[in-house]
Amino acid sequence: MLAITDHDTTSGWAAAASALPPGLSLVRGAEISCVRGGISLHLLAYLFDPAEPVLAGALARLRAARAGRARRMAELLEAGGTGVTWERVQQLAEGTVGRPHLASALIEQGHVGSMAEAFTPEWIGSGGRFWVPKAELDAVEAVRLVVGAGGVAVFAHPAAAARGPTVGDDVVAELARAGLAGLEVEHPDHDDRARVRLHALAGELELLVTGSSDFHGGRKPVALGEHVTAEPAYERLVAGASGVPVLAA
Repeated sequence: MLAITDHDTTSGWAAAASALPPGLSLVRGAEISCVRGGISLHLLAYLFDPAEPVLAGALARLRAARAGRARRMAELLEAGGTGVTWERVQQLAEGTVGRPHLASALIEQGHVGSMAEAFTPEWIGSGGRFWVPKAELDAVEAVRLVVGAGGVAVFAHPAAAARGPTVGDDVVAELARAGLAGLEVEHPDHDDRARVRLHALAGELELLVTGSSDFHGGRKPVALGEHVTAEPAYERLVAGASGVPVLAA
């Protein structure tokens, strides 16, 4: 089983479905940019109906804001004499533009040697020299929209402190009351201590536990399938969805 969860978009669903080899099942979804209490977080939305108008409209607004933000950051980089241009960033993206494509342009220009180095305050990391704030959907509202579209909502990498501030257990409980179904516990950005804590929290709130490699191709040093979701949790997730079915070749 493989899940596709690009940020704020379902545009890759058709290509993934057409490339699906025999023996592999595809869970279609998206990763939604959210905020709660001034802290950014990501929500995994699985098996929702992409034609449901309220969620579809919210995702469209996020994509539009994402493109505008990326362009502004590219313009700041160009004005800073880095050699990065919006035109080149678009070429590297070949689709929806995000910060990874800006990082790729910085690597291409020789300013940084890796994605991780680009995502620092010196460059395009949060609050950095060339960083622009992003538009985000309120997390509680996002959970409700996903559920309303027949999907299953899972909190992505909730304890990934290296990415920035993380929300407290009270926020997780609030999301659970709104319809959150699970926590992504098995993740490259979680150490053993974080996983133990999240497993306990999931048990307290009766949330399912998922795992993901968060694979981004060659842009991140993580292998496809490095972290996985246990079969009982997967079956529970699928049973809770009514938007679109799991695809199998």
